[in-house]
Amino acid sequence: MSESSVSDKRIEAMHAWLTSILGHSDYQLNIASGDASFRRYFRVQVGDESWIVMDAPPAREDCGPFIGISAALSKLGLHMPEVLQQDLEQGFLLLTDLGQQQYLQVLDQGNVDRLYGDALAVLATLQAGAATHYDFPPYDDALLMTEMNLFRDWLLDRHLGIDLQQQHSDMLEQTFRFLSASAREQPQVPVHRDYHSRNLMYYPAHNPGILDFQDAVLGPVTYDLVSLLRDCYIAWPRERVEAWVSGYHELALQSGILREQNEAQFLRWFDLMGVQRHLKAAGIFARLCHRDHKPGYLQDIPRTVAYIIDVSSRYPELQDLHRFLNAVHDWSRV
Repeated sequence: MSESSVSDKRIEAMHAWLTSILGHSDYQLNIASGDASFRRYFRVQVGDESWIVMDAPPAREDCGPFIGISAALSKLGLHMPEVLQQDLEQGFLLLTDLGQQQYLQVLDQGNVDRLYGDALAVLATLQAGAATHYDFPPYDDALLMTEMNLFRDWLLDRHLGIDLQQQHSDMLEQTFRFLSASAREQPQVPVHRDYHSRNLMYYPAHNPGILDFQDAVLGPVTYDLVSLLRDCYIAWPRERVEAWVSGYHELALQSGILREQNEAQFLRWFDLMGVQRHLKAAGIFARLCHRDHKPGYLQDIPRTVAYIIDVSSRYPELQDLHRFLNAVHDWSRV
């Protein structure tokens, strides 16, 4: 057996669990990926066969939503990891392996329309049908505000050391309230919450495979659309993004996700939802660095804040935020 320089008590427990399931210890165990939580993923290899083990410490992570949501979305015909074995007491799941080709690794100018077309079709299926099979918790005001406060607490305060004046604190609070209200006025649908190029796996058929869905909620119709089209890890020209948004607006009307035709309102919701998400994401990237010792995410902050600066320049309600971001820091370096 081999691990990629990982050795701890949970690894020892994982080995014992896998040996009991497989009936032997003639396998290889290697890190598959980590994520922005306390979960870890390992690839189990036996000859040409492979599976994924999720390591989710019970004191920090609950496997229940992953199991329930995986089953619900599979009923819709979506391509999810199947839970093959589980040990909830220890926090281990054995899953089918969706491979190693992320959207982020294969997207280019030539294939992006086709691959995003697949992802948008899957998103429409999820939004239209998932609530029938699972009781998603609400994406409420408290959660939306908590997420945006990560920007102030972890990026501005902890990472950049910016001591906010009272007027700026008040401005941020007012802006966050405005963005939360916009999110909550949208049609509420099942929301993956991390529907982006690192969680979509490329397949020649039945594309895409979907990962990291355990934090799904019932929330704004544009949230996952923003995650995909204004991705924190890859950017596309605004005109192209807005064309995709328009196309999804039509698809959502055809699918019964939206009841009323109002493309301008839909684009406004999309833009404002993006500001909320990118405030959250930028804060999380700083938290990952300082709390979780994962500094690699800092490189994604300039792109993420650039989205906020661009969108805020086009909405009167966000002009104070726009001026503040331009004055407070040089976002080309973080």
